[in-house]
Amino acid sequence: MGTFRIEGGHRLSGEIHPQGAKNEALQILCAVLLTEEKVNIHNIPDILDVNKLITLLGNLGVKVEKTGKGSYSFQSDELDMDYLGSEQFKVDGGGLRGSIMIVGPLLGRFGKGFIPKPGGDKIGRRRLDTHFEGFMKLGADFRYNKEERFYGVEAPNGLTGDFMLLEEASVTGTANIVMAAVLAKGTTTIYNAACEPYLQQLCNMLNSMGAKISGVGSNLLIIEGVEKLGGCDHRILPDMIEIGSWIGLAAMTRSEITIKDVKWDMLGIIPTTFRKLGITIERKGDDMYIPAHTHGYEVQSFIDGSIMNISDAPWPGFTPDLLSIMLVVATQARGSVLIHQKMFESRLFFVDKLIDMGAKIILCDPHRATVIGHDFKSELKATTMTSPDIRAGISLLIAALSAKGTSTIHNIEQIDRGYENIEGRLKAIGAKIERVD
Repeated sequence: MGTFRIEGGHRLSGEIHPQGAKNEALQILCAVLLTEEKVNIHNIPDILDVNKLITLLGNLGVKVEKTGKGSYSFQSDELDMDYLGSEQFKVDGGGLRGSIMIVGPLLGRFGKGFIPKPGGDKIGRRRLDTHFEGFMKLGADFRYNKEERFYGVEAPNGLTGDFMLLEEASVTGTANIVMAAVLAKGTTTIYNAACEPYLQQLCNMLNSMGAKISGVGSNLLIIEGVEKLGGCDHRILPDMIEIGSWIGLAAMTRSEITIKDVKWDMLGIIPTTFRKLGITIERKGDDMYIPAHTHGYEVQSFIDGSIMNISDAPWPGFTPDLLSIMLVVATQARGSVLIHQKMFESRLFFVDKLIDMGAKIILCDPHRATVIGHDFKSELKATTMTSPDIRAGISLLIAALSAKGTSTIHNIEQIDRGYENIEGRLKAIGAKIERVD
């Protein structure tokens, strides 16, 4: 188990470049299975979850070639479908939640797809019903082996387009169904589809490969099936979750930081939501500048004077992946805020570690926490803690960098799953952090 040792309380300064988007990469990498032609992908983040998926694709028979930093070519012309029934596949697929998205492209192209129950963050119940109900609407037969916890879908006669109203606007569910539907016969209509920028990126990539998807960016997607797809070149967006993390880091450490090439137009209400906590964010071209908040930052209130409430929602609402960051940032704000995590019932349980550091937080229930800000009049105290998941892990790291004294964070593999070379990039802007075994 890896560990970070962090000496907190230092001001940081400089520029930081966000990595490629993890959540987009997991979708885009699975899409290479839809064609036998070569697909070139750029700005792939060098992180644990993505590297696991690349390994899985290689074991499936995809020809993988690294062509530069963050750039790979993939060719899926000689796949080993027997791998899907192997013990190794159970290990590879079961350790990564994103592996669920290989099912859609395999089903669309080969008429069958299998996956062990995937792993991932322990942040509460995360159903897969949307994925498989969508596949069944396209004509696939579903089966589940409860003893081996193995999912399978088969469509020996191919898929046929249909209308479907998704029960939830699942991002991975929408992506999986879209990748199956692009090779189905006829027209597929998906209503209540997710419309996150990463899903838009996937649809645009598929269209460049020859798919016919309209309604991209809305919650109503219309897909006219085609017989085959070709190769393409695709560049992954910067990671909006990492951009939000660096905003939170700058605020908590009262540091002057510039985040480079953020693709502002794809950030939605993320900057606006941070501004509700009083954080100053300036746009400079496509860069984001956060000045040093030497006098702190004050939480806004609603127009009627009631306490600020920040909650998550499907896009274009505020992403749930940044609520942990918002909660940590609120601990040093001037004023109080209610953090409402609607989508995952266990994601706020890490607040006990912040309370140990001296934060004033009331955990109302599994979904809501009230934070009373310190206004930097009382510093967080260094402590020893363990990272429970990716987003809680980075939040605790930000807290440790702002705290007085030396903190220790164990189980940093959780952070490595989502953040590339994080200690190296933080050291470059002045952080006192080291990785120890």
